[in-house]
Amino acid sequence: MAAKADVHAIRIKPEYVRDCQVHPNEEEHGKERNGKDAAHNGGRGQGRCEPDDPPKKKSKRQQKAERAAPGFCTLYARGNCIHAENCKFSHDVEQFRAFKPEDLPGTCPFVVDGKCCPYGITCRFEGTHPKTTENGDGIALTGNEDEWNGLSKELQRRLRKNEVQFPLADAILREKGIRISYTKGCKNAGAATEKENEVMKRERDTYCPTPAHPREKKLIDFTDKTYLAPLTTLGNLPFRRVCKGLGVDITCCEMAMSVNILQGQTSEWALLRRHPSEDIFGVQVCGGFADSIARSCELVERECQVDFFDINCGCPIDLVCNKGAGASLLKSGKRLENILRCTSSVVRAPLMVKFRTGYADREEERVAHKLIPLTKDWGASMVTLHGRTRCQRYSRLADWEYIKTCVEQSNGQQVIGNGDCFTYTDYERCKQETGVNTVMVARGALIKPWIFTEIKEQRHWDISANERMDLLRSYCKYGLEHWGSDSRGVETTRRFLLEWLSFLCRYVPVGLLERVPQKMHLKPPPYVGRNDLETLFASNNPSDWVKISSMLLGPPPENFIFVPKHKSVGWATPSKGTGSAVDQVEG
Repeated sequence: MAAKADVHAIRIKPEYVRDCQVHPNEEEHGKERNGKDAAHNGGRGQGRCEPDDPPKKKSKRQQKAERAAPGFCTLYARGNCIHAENCKFSHDVEQFRAFKPEDLPGTCPFVVDGKCCPYGITCRFEGTHPKTTENGDGIALTGNEDEWNGLSKELQRRLRKNEVQFPLADAILREKGIRISYTKGCKNAGAATEKENEVMKRERDTYCPTPAHPREKKLIDFTDKTYLAPLTTLGNLPFRRVCKGLGVDITCCEMAMSVNILQGQTSEWALLRRHPSEDIFGVQVCGGFADSIARSCELVERECQVDFFDINCGCPIDLVCNKGAGASLLKSGKRLENILRCTSSVVRAPLMVKFRTGYADREEERVAHKLIPLTKDWGASMVTLHGRTRCQRYSRLADWEYIKTCVEQSNGQQVIGNGDCFTYTDYERCKQETGVNTVMVARGALIKPWIFTEIKEQRHWDISANERMDLLRSYCKYGLEHWGSDSRGVETTRRFLLEWLSFLCRYVPVGLLERVPQKMHLKPPPYVGRNDLETLFASNNPSDWVKISSMLLGPPPENFIFVPKHKSVGWATPSKGTGSAVDQVEG
């Protein structure tokens, strides 16, 4: 409950503590650094080996050129290229086979499930394909689609040509006197043409209007349900599937920008993908104005299967806040009111809004306790409150005392608390002492996704290294099904796996602790595991993460470089001595 940090460090049993400041894999890393004395460099990261200089990340132009280098048409390999001889990519199967890398060890994830692999000859596990699913050239005869909420080419074309109409949203916006300003990225944004009027009539004839009153919606009771937070970059569909297997009840997609949805951007719509195992699934939308958010929510509910919407008013990223979205909405109550009133009148699904305690890092400028009682009349059914300000980031622990104050003033609104939940004891304590309906788990799930099993079974799980490796195998399988089993899909899966490993390395096994449970904000001393694999998992050196990925996905491409996107494990700054970047999480 207290917001003050614990002054005690994580205590590890003496037999596992290392006296030296050198990581057990330091000798191997020292050879890779041209014979430098690795023992003198290990002290900078509290016994965790780190390179002297961060590698340079490839530019987007270089990445795009590498992706296009093979020149083979992936649509042709999947049996659905519509361009025929006009296709700008090659359809020469023999030439592709001559330069195709060797198959990876293991079996195609689609074949394991008794399905047809849609990637045909481009699959890196092609040798395990039953020949009955391909023609003589290795081209897939049938596709496979087990995910929901995809963006069709036809809808994307209509969005880009401004042929999609939003009758409900536009009617509500006009009724409330809110100017419809969104035209960016769309063509033909002027007066409606005869063709557009026909589209408008077709939309209205085929779409059933929703009740305008927010109280006529079907509500979702979050009480005592485990909830996985929407996590940028790492809260992807494969990770959510892993968490579903570990007992989470409610999932939500990564934050999607409303304007990008309306522009039909493929990358943004990919965030909305849903697996059938996600029985309660939400979509988090971020935007700064009522017109773009109301329109995007109407479109998503029309085209996708969604159980609730989450309006993001907590994102601290400068790029988002400078556009008037995210946490900057905490400074503009009128815009927030317009967003909630318009959106709740447009969609059938219940509406959630995510807050921080405030924008500025001053106690007198906290605003959540003022806004939460109003959100019920504005149309929101639930509120999520992160116990930190936007400017505070992760410099201090979450303030659960303030969350308790907000619950007491919530006017009967469902309140979900968020911040520093890392064990089942944290979950139970926060619920009992604050009165929140449930606790949303964010970083704790990235470091130990089995926290949902611990909550359900009320125990501290001393998970073994082999069990953790099995979770990574499941993640890779789900990733290959989601991003593809061709070369591009394998490397995309590897990249997201490495991002996740940058958080997983912070977990200390229960059997190694003198005092249970582990505290998420505290850094452990140098230690070794009970076996080599457990020691490898404890490393925060990116080269060790690449080694783990090679055990699951085969060797990476030549000259492969990985730089963590999040700051859970950053590069050490020499001026900070032994200060590790592990405590500087921004994700």
